[in-house]
Amino acid sequence: MAYFRSRVWRTLLVWVGLMAGAGVMAQTPSFPNRPIKLVVPFVPGGTLDVVARLLARNMQDSLKQAVVVENRASAGGVVGVDHVAKSPADGYTLVLNAATPMVTVVSLQATPYDLLKDLVPVAQVSTFDYVLAVNVKSPINSMQDLIQLARKQPGKLNYASAGSGSGQHMYMELARSAAGIQIQHIPYKGNSPAMQALLSGEVDLIFDTSLGILPQVQGNRLRPLMTSSAKPMASMPQVPTMDSLFPGSGIQGWHAVFAPAATPKEVVAVLTEAIRKAVNSPEMAAKLRELGLEPSGMGPDRFADVVRRDLERWGKLIRDNSIKAD
Repeated sequence: MAYFRSRVWRTLLVWVGLMAGAGVMAQTPSFPNRPIKLVVPFVPGGTLDVVARLLARNMQDSLKQAVVVENRASAGGVVGVDHVAKSPADGYTLVLNAATPMVTVVSLQATPYDLLKDLVPVAQVSTFDYVLAVNVKSPINSMQDLIQLARKQPGKLNYASAGSGSGQHMYMELARSAAGIQIQHIPYKGNSPAMQALLSGEVDLIFDTSLGILPQVQGNRLRPLMTSSAKPMASMPQVPTMDSLFPGSGIQGWHAVFAPAATPKEVVAVLTEAIRKAVNSPEMAAKLRELGLEPSGMGPDRFADVVRRDLERWGKLIRDNSIKAD
């Protein structure tokens, strides 16, 4: 009889434990159970904004929740990134940003957040090259021509950028340093004025994204001299890479999603998988390639290494060349 009562009590205790566990699970809703906000720290209409809206639409399929894009543009992207860094670390507020504004800004100015301590990478969305180009009317036909002319007449050649600290500025300074030449920087107020300056013959060079350069090359208005990464671009396989000309110098641009640093790993994992599925879906992958971007989906651990390497590399370039932002 005692044995029977003991078994009954053990069974009751197990049952109570199971019910308590079920109660805890019922009180802990699965992620996500409400809409997610994806912050773009720049104005609508740019490449980053287009990528964000593509990503949001495609992430919704696997998350079964709305992903809403919110533009928070100010201070070169700092305001939008800071908003996310200081948001609740629950996975419901994220930021999509590009490599140079995300990484170089912390070396160009004091920011209210620490990129490595206050934010955590969720996934790399896409990668892209920058392309160094001249007007088709230019006598410069190759990087060898450019280097020779720049060494013969130091400081005579000039290049356009969208402003001090912009991607065009950073990539051209990297190439200039690698080649050991002097070229004058002419900053403009935005991408369009910088490109128009090159097309009109007002400046000699520009080092712009593949998205900005490729249509001009296809329209026979610009001549590409070099691409920025370690491997040739599929759309310009004949153009030499920076790494092939100056070993170890190749670098790519990227778009990526970040979350507040204390976001639980399980939540980050759900978001990473949703991004990976989205960017590699046939629809989104095709649209990214139309924009001159390559789908990625790289996860947080590997991508964190990329961020740290880029921080070190761009930071050194900025310090060594005393580069200042506008």
